[in-house]
Amino acid sequence: MRNEECGARPKAACYRRDARMWKAVNDMVKRAFDIVSAVVALIILSPVMIACAIWVRRDSEGPALFKQDRLTKDGRVFKMLKFRSMVQNAEKSGAGLFNYEGDPRVTRCGRFLREHSLDELPQLLNILKGDMSVVGPRPCVVYELGDFATLNKRFRKRFEVKAGLTGYAQIQGRNELEWDKKVDFDNRYIDLYRRWGVLLDLWIVIKTFTSVFSHHDIYENKVDDDLSDNISAEQAQAMVIKMAHE
Repeated sequence: MRNEECGARPKAACYRRDARMWKAVNDMVKRAFDIVSAVVALIILSPVMIACAIWVRRDSEGPALFKQDRLTKDGRVFKMLKFRSMVQNAEKSGAGLFNYEGDPRVTRCGRFLREHSLDELPQLLNILKGDMSVVGPRPCVVYELGDFATLNKRFRKRFEVKAGLTGYAQIQGRNELEWDKKVDFDNRYIDLYRRWGVLLDLWIVIKTFTSVFSHHDIYENKVDDDLSDNISAEQAQAMVIKMAHE
């Protein structure tokens, strides 16, 4: 739209139109980036993934892949894939969703996979399918934040984009970050993405490799070190849900 066509009010209309076009282009480039990245990664890492699957099966009883209902853009539910790093039905015992250092549910193989983030590799298939993106807020378990319909504005914002294999929050700190900080970083990513697009994703991917190779922040912090894993997890879960609906 030419400048001379934009008066006082039309200028706002021009801006909104340009913003919509920029978002559409960004989203197309991001999807192309996701597909190319996932295909290339699957080709290069297929021997590693096959080896991981065999090791998981031999190390403990159960399937190589772990499937779990997670939330992505707009609260849509999808089946997220991971290499199984815990004993079967671990989510129903011990600390539930939380994983503290020394968790007996983690298998020997699983400990190695988690330290090197190899358990996340099957999510490349989720990216190809379109459920996830290479970069975005990490997908939470369907009940982790309580009822999605009543989430407060701050927590709901992180669902304006697809869930990611890595994200802005992950390069700031992995599992050591409290949900309060994670949401701030996730929302900051959304704001920055609107300005920088896939260039921001490229930067985050590069920074992710540094974070993964450092092997830091693999486990979550307890509410109180004197509490058992079970009680600490219950209190932490209650605090997260309360925070997400205040």
